[in-house]
Amino acid sequence: MDENTKDSANPVLTFEGKKYFINELSNEIKESIKLLQIAETQLRMHQDTLKLLSISRNSLVNQLREKLKDLE
Repeated sequence: MDENTKDSANPVLTFEGKKYFINELSNEIKESIKLLQIAETQLRMHQDTLKLLSISRNSLVNQLREKLKDLE
């Protein structure tokens, strides 16, 4: 089999400095990899949500500051 074909058909997992051919791993390990990918995606999503909330809060603080400035 051509080495390039094998590489594209069998993705590699690099974990803690070691490389593993994913297609050669057990189904249990593949499931763990899938769950880890889902967890990473969820973490990024929630980090983005926190950034948006922080931006919104800062905007509200600035709006309140402007409104209170009119009272002085």
